[in-house]
Amino acid sequence: MARWMKPEVYPLLAAMTFVASLCVFQLTRNVLMNPEVRINKSNRASAVLENAEEGYRYSQHGFRKFLSERKPQVFPTLNNFFSKTDE
Repeated sequence: MARWMKPEVYPLLAAMTFVASLCVFQLTRNVLMNPEVRINKSNRASAVLENAEEGYRYSQHGFRKFLSERKPQVFPTLNNFFSKTDE
């Protein structure tokens, strides 16, 4: 493998693999869990689905609940350090 691929390409390959895996994850999640995607025939036959609870569970997943309890800061310690005023 080292003969036809240079070592400089490894970070790019890692980044592209990560991005491709995120795309596959999101597509799989949408196909299997999204309430607006209808795979089976009985759901496709109905024009309007009454699935507000299912839509809420889809939109308010565990990661979003975890982030809603956190402050919207990237580096809170650094932000607190630079926002202190010496008066």
